[in-house]
Amino acid sequence: MEFKDYYQTMGVEKSATPEEIKRAHRKLARKYHPDVSKEKDAEARFKALAEAYDVLKDPEKRAAYDQLGANYQAGQDFSPPPGWAGRHPSARSGFEHGQEQDHSDFFDALFRGMNGGTDSMGSRGSGSRQRTHEAFDMHGQDQHAKIQISLADTYSGATRTLQLRMPPDSNHGQTRNQPVQSRTIEFVIPKGIRAGQHIRLAAQGLPGTGQGSSGDLYLDVEILPHSLFRIDGYDVYMDLPVAPWEAALGAEVEAPTPTGRVEIKIPAGSAAGRKLRLKGRGLPGTSGGRAPGDFYFVLQIALPAVDTETAKKAYADWAEAFKAFNPRAQLEAIEKTLEGQA
Repeated sequence: MEFKDYYQTMGVEKSATPEEIKRAHRKLARKYHPDVSKEKDAEARFKALAEAYDVLKDPEKRAAYDQLGANYQAGQDFSPPPGWAGRHPSARSGFEHGQEQDHSDFFDALFRGMNGGTDSMGSRGSGSRQRTHEAFDMHGQDQHAKIQISLADTYSGATRTLQLRMPPDSNHGQTRNQPVQSRTIEFVIPKGIRAGQHIRLAAQGLPGTGQGSSGDLYLDVEILPHSLFRIDGYDVYMDLPVAPWEAALGAEVEAPTPTGRVEIKIPAGSAAGRKLRLKGRGLPGTSGGRAPGDFYFVLQIALPAVDTETAKKAYADWAEAFKAFNPRAQLEAIEKTLEGQA
């Protein structure tokens, strides 16, 4: 018979701790359990995994296995030494009711003797395999779904409802031809949430197997684009148009924010692109202690249309009044600097 590398089956090192072995088993059992897995070889992989875990979780069985396996690799021809079956009686008898497995001949040769694989609870076979599946308790898989919320939801929080379509419960041999179940749940959008975070709905994922609890549903948050405001991290920005004379001479103007209109002072001598900050008026802080972001007005110079003779004359007067003004002076200075470096 071939030697079976149980550590390889479990995907762990030979030095793995009992907790690491337990975690590996939980992960792989969820992946290959025949009731939920879509893998073609799920049944065989699940049986091999159960057998490996049966040995590696038990200190005596693991010690006996490590003693024999020190000089073997997976797939090599193997036969236990003469008289081996009688050396580890406690390892052979460690089977509790409801935990019988349809083990391989390799396992039988190590822990049950060469007696056809019969254990203290009776012969192995399809019934044992069925009991294994029924006795297995597995936490249900977590699910993810996208949810789109408005900027207003992030500022004030909200309560929403969601309709879930869940597959029928297939535990304990129940038919998979049952109609899809639908239910409506209510959940809270917490104040201050932002894009990329998620809302956890406990026990709203896929149902568990056996006595296993249901998984969780995670709603991955997307914030819908707003026609006025844009988000950058925890800060919120808005382009604020101002007239040339407001930027040059200063002014007080009224402008919108996500929480209502405010009076904003435009400092004299402001240029396009200048940012005016409202501290703490960005995305709200959270109960976890995160401070709120800031809100920024980004000034944009809005020029009057030249659609009348009066407007044309006003622009001509400007040109005369600011004859010495060169709007491209900074650009030309940069060009000269680059030429000097060439």
